[in-house]
Amino acid sequence: MTGRRKARELVLKALYAYEMLPRDISQIYDELADGNAMGQENLDFARHYMDTVLKNQDQLDRLITKLADNWDLDRIAVIDKIILRMALAELYFMPDIPEKAAINEAIDLAKQYSTLESSSFVNGILDTALAESRHKPAE
Repeated sequence: MTGRRKARELVLKALYAYEMLPRDISQIYDELADGNAMGQENLDFARHYMDTVLKNQDQLDRLITKLADNWDLDRIAVIDKIILRMALAELYFMPDIPEKAAINEAIDLAKQYSTLESSSFVNGILDTALAESRHKPAE
Protein backbone atom coordinates (compact mmCIF):
# COMPACT_ATOMS: atom_id res chain seq x y z
CA MET A 1 0.00 0.00 0.00
CA THR A 2 1.38 3.37 -0.98
CA GLY A 3 2.01 6.18 1.45
CA ARG A 4 -0.60 8.35 -0.24
CA ARG A 5 -3.18 5.55 0.12
CA LYS A 6 -2.40 5.31 3.83
CA ALA A 7 -2.69 9.10 4.07
CA ARG A 8 -6.11 9.01 2.41
CA GLU A 9 -7.24 6.29 4.81
CA LEU A 10 -6.02 8.38 7.74
CA VAL A 11 -8.00 11.37 6.47
CA LEU A 12 -11.10 9.23 5.93
CA LYS A 13 -10.89 7.82 9.45
CA ALA A 14 -10.32 11.26 11.01
CA LEU A 15 -13.19 12.87 9.11
CA TYR A 16 -15.49 9.96 9.92
CA ALA A 17 -14.65 10.16 13.64
CA TYR A 18 -15.22 13.91 13.53
CA GLU A 19 -18.56 13.49 11.75
CA MET A 20 -19.79 10.87 14.21
CA LEU A 21 -18.63 12.60 17.39
CA PRO A 22 -17.57 16.19 16.74
CA ARG A 23 -14.63 17.25 18.85
CA ASP A 24 -11.27 18.86 18.15
CA ILE A 25 -10.28 17.57 14.70
CA SER A 26 -6.58 18.15 15.40
CA GLN A 27 -6.80 15.89 18.43
CA ILE A 28 -8.59 13.21 16.39
CA TYR A 29 -5.98 13.45 13.65
CA ASP A 30 -3.07 13.32 16.12
CA GLU A 31 -4.51 10.26 17.85
CA LEU A 32 -4.93 8.43 14.55
CA ALA A 33 -1.54 9.54 13.19
CA ASP A 34 0.34 8.67 16.39
CA GLY A 35 2.64 5.76 15.73
CA ASN A 36 1.74 5.67 12.05
CA ALA A 37 4.82 4.70 10.07
CA MET A 38 3.90 6.40 6.79
CA GLY A 39 6.60 9.07 7.00
CA GLN A 40 6.48 12.79 7.61
CA GLU A 41 5.86 13.74 3.97
CA ASN A 42 2.71 11.62 3.83
CA LEU A 43 1.58 12.81 7.25
CA ASP A 44 1.97 16.40 6.03
CA PHE A 45 -0.01 15.52 2.89
CA ALA A 46 -2.75 13.97 5.03
CA ARG A 47 -2.97 17.03 7.29
CA HIS A 48 -3.15 19.40 4.31
CA TYR A 49 -5.73 17.15 2.63
CA MET A 50 -7.92 16.98 5.74
CA ASP A 51 -7.71 20.75 6.23
CA THR A 52 -8.65 21.31 2.58
CA VAL A 53 -11.75 19.13 2.92
CA LEU A 54 -12.85 20.83 6.13
CA LYS A 55 -12.17 24.35 4.84
CA ASN A 56 -14.30 23.73 1.75
CA GLN A 57 -16.91 21.38 3.23
CA ASP A 58 -19.92 23.65 2.62
CA GLN A 59 -18.96 24.16 -1.01
CA LEU A 60 -18.25 20.43 -1.42
CA ASP A 61 -21.64 19.52 0.08
CA ARG A 62 -23.41 21.89 -2.31
CA LEU A 63 -21.54 20.29 -5.18
CA ILE A 64 -22.47 16.77 -4.02
CA THR A 65 -26.12 17.83 -3.77
CA LYS A 66 -25.98 19.22 -7.30
CA LEU A 67 -24.23 16.16 -8.74
CA ALA A 68 -26.29 13.54 -6.88
CA ASP A 69 -29.43 14.13 -8.87
CA ASN A 70 -32.53 13.28 -6.81
CA TRP A 71 -30.48 12.49 -3.71
CA ASP A 72 -30.78 14.57 -0.57
CA LEU A 73 -27.41 14.96 1.14
CA ASP A 74 -28.86 13.48 4.34
CA ARG A 75 -29.79 10.28 2.47
CA ILE A 76 -26.21 9.60 1.42
CA ALA A 77 -24.35 7.29 3.80
CA VAL A 78 -21.89 9.20 5.99
CA ILE A 79 -18.86 7.25 4.77
CA ASP A 80 -19.85 7.79 1.12
CA LYS A 81 -20.40 11.51 1.72
CA ILE A 82 -16.93 11.81 3.25
CA ILE A 83 -15.33 9.88 0.40
CA LEU A 84 -17.09 12.17 -2.10
CA ARG A 85 -15.96 15.28 -0.20
CA MET A 86 -12.40 13.99 -0.23
CA ALA A 87 -12.35 13.16 -3.94
CA LEU A 88 -14.02 16.42 -4.94
CA ALA A 89 -11.54 18.32 -2.79
CA GLU A 90 -8.76 16.64 -4.76
CA LEU A 91 -10.43 17.41 -8.08
CA TYR A 92 -11.23 21.05 -7.32
CA PHE A 93 -8.67 22.23 -4.76
CA MET A 94 -5.58 20.05 -5.19
CA PRO A 95 -4.49 20.47 -8.81
CA ASP A 96 -1.26 18.53 -8.28
CA ILE A 97 -3.29 15.31 -7.89
CA PRO A 98 -4.11 13.61 -11.22
CA GLU A 99 -7.88 13.49 -11.77
CA LYS A 100 -7.96 9.77 -12.50
CA ALA A 101 -5.90 9.03 -9.40
CA ALA A 102 -8.37 10.97 -7.24
CA ILE A 103 -11.31 9.08 -8.71
CA ASN A 104 -9.66 5.66 -8.55
CA GLU A 105 -8.59 6.19 -4.94
CA ALA A 106 -12.13 7.25 -3.97
CA ILE A 107 -13.62 4.16 -5.63
CA ASP A 108 -11.11 1.93 -3.84
CA LEU A 109 -11.91 3.58 -0.50
CA ALA A 110 -15.62 3.04 -1.12
CA LYS A 111 -15.02 -0.63 -1.94
CA GLN A 112 -12.92 -1.10 1.19
CA TYR A 113 -14.95 0.92 3.69
CA SER A 114 -18.47 0.89 2.28
CA THR A 115 -20.28 -1.35 -0.21
CA LEU A 116 -19.92 -2.39 -3.82
CA GLU A 117 -23.02 -0.34 -4.60
CA SER A 118 -21.40 2.63 -2.92
CA SER A 119 -18.33 2.35 -5.11
CA SER A 120 -20.58 2.51 -8.19
CA PHE A 121 -22.44 5.51 -6.73
CA VAL A 122 -19.16 7.31 -5.93
CA ASN A 123 -17.82 6.53 -9.40
CA GLY A 124 -20.96 7.94 -11.06
CA ILE A 125 -20.88 11.17 -9.06
CA LEU A 126 -17.18 11.72 -9.70
CA ASP A 127 -17.43 10.94 -13.41
CA THR A 128 -20.19 13.55 -13.66
CA ALA A 129 -18.08 16.06 -11.72
CA LEU A 130 -15.12 15.44 -14.00
CA ALA A 131 -17.21 15.78 -17.16
CA GLU A 132 -18.78 19.03 -15.92
CA SER A 133 -15.46 20.54 -14.91
CA ARG A 134 -14.00 19.82 -18.34
CA HIS A 135 -16.89 21.56 -20.11
CA LYS A 136 -16.66 24.81 -18.17
CA PRO A 137 -15.33 27.75 -20.14
CA ALA A 138 -11.92 29.01 -19.08
CA GLU A 139 -12.15 31.92 -16.67
